[in-house]
Amino acid sequence: MQYTEGGMGRVFVLRLEDGERLNDTLETFAREHHLQHALAFYLGGSASGSLVVVGPDAERTDAVVPLIHMLQGSQEVLAVGTLISDEAGNPVLHMHAAAGREGQATVGCTRAGVDVWLVGEVVLLEILGAAARRRKDPATGFQLLTVGPEEK
Repeated sequence: MQYTEGGMGRVFVLRLEDGERLNDTLETFAREHHLQHALAFYLGGSASGSLVVVGPDAERTDAVVPLIHMLQGSQEVLAVGTLISDEAGNPVLHMHAAAGREGQATVGCTRAGVDVWLVGEVVLLEILGAAARRRKDPATGFQLLTVGPEEK
């Protein structure tokens, strides 16, 4: 296990508009507000056709191939994630969401492209003093969280 300790900074409350792409909008906001580390909560809707990563293709042993699922119809969404900057200082959102409609639910990562339906509410809790970065892992190609004193 790796860990770092930080303190609470600013708190942002955002209203996202219909059609805004969740990850892109939050990463742009974080960049504009010099937000390097944060906890993110999303409550709202997803538009029909939104995409979530629902797991790796277990048949592949040579590479991690994400399975993408398209959400049918507008859905209710509850999501939580972290916003941590990469080596170049660009904020990267890693968020998992549960989306549902008419008793059916899907859980997955929002990075494939979740678009807001009607309205979305976001709370960002800034974390100050944390020694954390996202670094590209050569084995998976993912931007993985790394922590430690050298990450500040």
